[in-house]
Amino acid sequence: MRTRDQMLSELRANAPIIAPSMLKCDFGNLHRELQLLDDAGAALMHLDVMDGHFVPNLSYGPMVIERMRNLTRTAFDAHLMISDPARYLDEYIRVGCEAITVHLEAVADPVSLLRQIRRHNVVAGLAVNPATPFQQVEHLLTECDLFLVMSVQPGFGGQRFIPEVVSKIRDARSVAGQNLIISVDGGIGKSSITACAQAGCDVFVAGSSVFDQPCYSAAIAELRQLAMDAQAVR
Repeated sequence: MRTRDQMLSELRANAPIIAPSMLKCDFGNLHRELQLLDDAGAALMHLDVMDGHFVPNLSYGPMVIERMRNLTRTAFDAHLMISDPARYLDEYIRVGCEAITVHLEAVADPVSLLRQIRRHNVVAGLAVNPATPFQQVEHLLTECDLFLVMSVQPGFGGQRFIPEVVSKIRDARSVAGQNLIISVDGGIGKSSITACAQAGCDVFVAGSSVFDQPCYSAAIAELRQLAMDAQAVR
């Protein structure tokens, strides 16, 4: 398992990163899906954890992630769309998640939880929903390693990208500088990735735009090239 420093070094070295959203994978063929993503050169897998409370849907938890961890060495970012994430933090660390992202809207004391994640030598991520103003998270950017901007409502795959959130990416990059890893999640595809990359995004969580394509390698390569082209001119 990677340390926090190793994980951050990998993320920065491999940016821009297309992170397949495992919510969209074929869980009936999980071993094959992970192999295809490894063959495609995926640098990060985005694990969508839903509890049916913070968001309406249920997905999977530590038991499934532990099985996945045995099948691939690719880095894991657990995106905890759950209430009371601190209660389950140790379980996600135990099963091999090298980054853990929690929602600002789900915790009363985000600073304490982010520091707790870092003390476990794990990358600390903080996510915000589309309706949450940037001003509510600006003072917390120094407490996290990764800032995740939700560009759809959390809890459902296949939604349309909300372009208004691009300003949060731009503001976060301006405030935090280059050290902060900025990620975007929701509706990311060929029509939306350029604006996010130009605004300063590093990691692009992609569901349908990878898993609904006939070749994962080609899909990831095309999206990454679009992000690289956009970053080159920003």
